[in-house]
Amino acid sequence: MSRLGKIPVVIPAGVEVTLTDGVLKTKGPKATLERSMLTEHVEIKIEGNEITLAPVAHSKTAKALWGTYAAHTRNMITGVTEGFTRVLEIEGVGYRAAVEGNNIVLNVGFSHPVTLAIPEGISAEVVKSAITLTGSDKDALGQFAANLRKVKPPEPYKGKGIKYQGEHIIRKQGKKAV
Repeated sequence: MSRLGKIPVVIPAGVEVTLTDGVLKTKGPKATLERSMLTEHVEIKIEGNEITLAPVAHSKTAKALWGTYAAHTRNMITGVTEGFTRVLEIEGVGYRAAVEGNNIVLNVGFSHPVTLAIPEGISAEVVKSAITLTGSDKDALGQFAANLRKVKPPEPYKGKGIKYQGEHIIRKQGKKAV
């Protein structure tokens, strides 16, 4: 049994949720999000200001998707009301980032700057050595943050690279003089 799936999802005031042809749409003050749901496995009922989810059958797929869809629904409602934020930190001498139009340019020790396009619905802000990403779609925001980190992941000896805020990098000792 899914613990997340049992709890009904509360729809706050100012948010509209509709389910048509297996597509769940949430519209709020910040954004409008859509996600396709497999309604042959999970039954989704919108009653008043609550969304209840229940597995259609007792199959392994239905039980797995029950909690997943409940989490997706909660994330969509949070995204259209509050939004999500992800902060990345850049460490290293001469390492820097800049937002130029709809692109983010990273200078992280390569012979050339790395340019990544910022996806639609996500805004980026660079203050000193911190990149702040904000958006309403949690999945897209997390994927873009992972793509930024993948450009130059932190190395274990000096910790140079791009890391998430609060991420702990396990350090290695390095060479010892005997």
